[in-house]
Amino acid sequence: MEPAPRAIDVAVLVRQIPTQYPFVLVDRVVEHDPGGRLVAIKNVTGSEEFFEGHFPGAPVMPGVLLMESLAQAAGIWLLNNAKDPRGLEVHVVGIDQAKFRRPVLPGDQLRLEITVLRRRGPLCRVRGDVKSGENRVAEANLLLRVASLEPPEVDPTARVASGAVLGPRVQIGPYSVVGPRVRIGAGTVLASHVVVDGDTELGADNHLYPFCSVGLAPQDKKYHGEHTRLVIGDRNAVREFVTIQPGTGGGGGLTRIGSDNLFMAYAHVAHDCLVGNHTIFANGATLAGHVEVADWATIGAYSGVHQFCRVGTHAFVGGYTVATKDVLPYSKTVGNRACIYGVNTIGLTRRGFATETIAAIRRAFRVLVQSRLNTSEAVARLEAEGSPHPEVRGLIEFIRGARRGVILKRHLRHRVSEEA
Repeated sequence: MEPAPRAIDVAVLVRQIPTQYPFVLVDRVVEHDPGGRLVAIKNVTGSEEFFEGHFPGAPVMPGVLLMESLAQAAGIWLLNNAKDPRGLEVHVVGIDQAKFRRPVLPGDQLRLEITVLRRRGPLCRVRGDVKSGENRVAEANLLLRVASLEPPEVDPTARVASGAVLGPRVQIGPYSVVGPRVRIGAGTVLASHVVVDGDTELGADNHLYPFCSVGLAPQDKKYHGEHTRLVIGDRNAVREFVTIQPGTGGGGGLTRIGSDNLFMAYAHVAHDCLVGNHTIFANGATLAGHVEVADWATIGAYSGVHQFCRVGTHAFVGGYTVATKDVLPYSKTVGNRACIYGVNTIGLTRRGFATETIAAIRRAFRVLVQSRLNTSEAVARLEAEGSPHPEVRGLIEFIRGARRGVILKRHLRHRVSEEA
């Protein structure tokens, strides 16, 4: 056994393992044996982004990320022992005999121990152990595959700045421009005349259509050139003339877009916004700064959402709507100024919600919108009823967390009960 040589650059090698910030889970290598062993360290801090949702008030590192940390450590061993790692990529193709023995909490230092069991051709089977101090936290056998990278394709008329990182199978179309701090994941396509700049990270298999603008300076007079970021996940479609801007120093410095979203032509996402997964932004839909849009929400054409507002999960915001308060989860909200038109039953049915769950959401809406109780009284009544449905509890938590108030005004000609 020998100490890890200085030549092992974790930051470089981990880029060739299909992952992205904030899920780089190896800090440094402390032992390395080319014969089949590697030990790495991961320091778990309270600022890890995955703790925000797992779990609020009781942070525990997810087990799947413990497996990911072992996979990254094993990938580093494979790449470091390759003749030319620059042309290779490591994928996990199987995990078995996984066991989780104790929770990992903020402040733990994880010791990731990798032992190679068998290697044959591009496949490698390893044993992985995660330890915290003297305690074994988790263990598993992993099967990894080393694959050759497919180089990116850049049109001769495109301009890719020195310092930009392009993953395998990336395509840069005619006259597109990529800035020096941009990182683009595998399989992402930039059509012609696309501009991506700033400290911007694009995940895998995104498709950016002509004339969209991503990562340029935010349209905010409080922005004075400070370093801020834009992070976009995987499999997003960004259509023509869409603009997505990074954060500002005063707003947290980060705009984050999830995965599997559709941004139709001329949609706009301003600075410091947080957009989840599986959302739809119709043509011309606009978010002001600091807006949060939860998973599966739909923003109709030419709608505007006021700064610092939230749009709840599975909400449907109709076309030409102006939302100046938070939009309830599961709601249909339409108009200038916006009113509730009931529960988004069509969307919930399409997404497989059970009939009894939709009925429980309808009842909660009737209490919130039609009971003549004020918001505090309506929420207290729902809490007293103690619905077993997590969707109803989520509605209550959403209202409790509102900073600008919640849209509860009912359209005069529409009753939530009429949908039942």
